[in-house]
Amino acid sequence: MQSVESIAADIVRREGGYVNDPDDPGGATNFGVTIHTMRRLGLDLTGDGRVDPADVRALSRDQAAAIYVRHYFEGPRLNLLPACLQPSVFDMQVNAGSNAVRLLQRLISVMGFSATPDGVIGPRTAAAAAAAAEAAPGHIVDAYGIERRSYYYRLGDQRPASRKYARRRDGGKGGWILRAEEFIAARFHLSAAEHAERVRAWA
Repeated sequence: MQSVESIAADIVRREGGYVNDPDDPGGATNFGVTIHTMRRLGLDLTGDGRVDPADVRALSRDQAAAIYVRHYFEGPRLNLLPACLQPSVFDMQVNAGSNAVRLLQRLISVMGFSATPDGVIGPRTAAAAAAAAEAAPGHIVDAYGIERRSYYYRLGDQRPASRKYARRRDGGKGGWILRAEEFIAARFHLSAAEHAERVRAWA
């Protein structure tokens, strides 16, 4: 079983370094931690009395990982989920907030286990997730990853500015899709042709 610290380190690796993309609602970001998160947490790393892009640049890998563990894993109580689901849900919680839990709740509801899609992990969601994992131990992780991939494609459908995160300039799979597929067995990855067909309407 992978430790939460190891999962957080993997997330930091996936997120990469400092960027300030005008198409990203998160604004200035470093290792995936946004300026909005740093302001909410009061992380004035430069000590100048304000939290601005300079503070985002000053964030270290270890600080980013600690933020993830405390505020994106422990805070949302992802530890209550089956261990097999924790890496993917934690990774998506960082990337998409409480939508990560809502996606899981909808999935396990479709599987026949009672869960309200409120983005909050309580006793009912924890029990339903455990039951779903026990009922489909060889499939639950792939099913969640596939739902997550579909979620990113839907974001691209709805918000043209976000399409570059799901489709590269050359038409190949963008970072969002590749990230989701890191948690999906290779046999369920989309081929280049299948990906191209999925995003064909974006042209």
